[in-house]
Amino acid sequence: MKGSGVRTIMVVGREALLGERPFQGFSPAAAYDYESLILKGYRYAPRAEAEENPALKQPIAYCIIVNPRERLVLAYRRAEREGDYAEKRLRGKWSMGVGGHIDPVDLDGANPIRTSMLRELGEEIVCPRAGEPRILGYINDDVDMVGAVHFGLLYRLDTDARSVASATREIAEAKMIPAGEWRDRLARSDAAVEGWSRIAFGPLIASLCGLGSNL
Repeated sequence: MKGSGVRTIMVVGREALLGERPFQGFSPAAAYDYESLILKGYRYAPRAEAEENPALKQPIAYCIIVNPRERLVLAYRRAEREGDYAEKRLRGKWSMGVGGHIDPVDLDGANPIRTSMLRELGEEIVCPRAGEPRILGYINDDVDMVGAVHFGLLYRLDTDARSVASATREIAEAKMIPAGEWRDRLARSDAAVEGWSRIAFGPLIASLCGLGSNL
């Protein structure tokens, strides 16, 4: 739809993606390679159509920036004003993962999912990298309409930085906080935290400390 003014994004059929191995919540990368399944079966569709159609899943690379030596984890708050952030369902919420829709421009890379992730990181957060992102697993959360039409690929990106900065007005504030502070925030029922961050915290801590370890 080049030149039509209609934004198209990567989608994959729900049945093709989850028909044989459905899950709710988190699935570790070692259990099943959903990324390869997406790369074999994706297409592009108008975003407006995809946002209202649970038969389609929109893959999103959801990358968490971590300082593993000091156990610091990215925390950022999305902007609240409509003119700054378009997705009204997520405005003002805290998140630990950077990500976005996979656009046709991302096809320039060998793997459009990872190309999209690196593009989004550069557009949203100012932070030096220490290595390449590595996949931890996948997120599927069908409890609301936002989750019903999206599918997360959870990545971890290490850094030596103690601080970060927002690179876009879509992010009201960004910082690195202790993993324990994230744990305490998630324990509060009234915390304005997006659902994927709640799901991602456990697998992230497991990757930092090992299963069963304390913060």
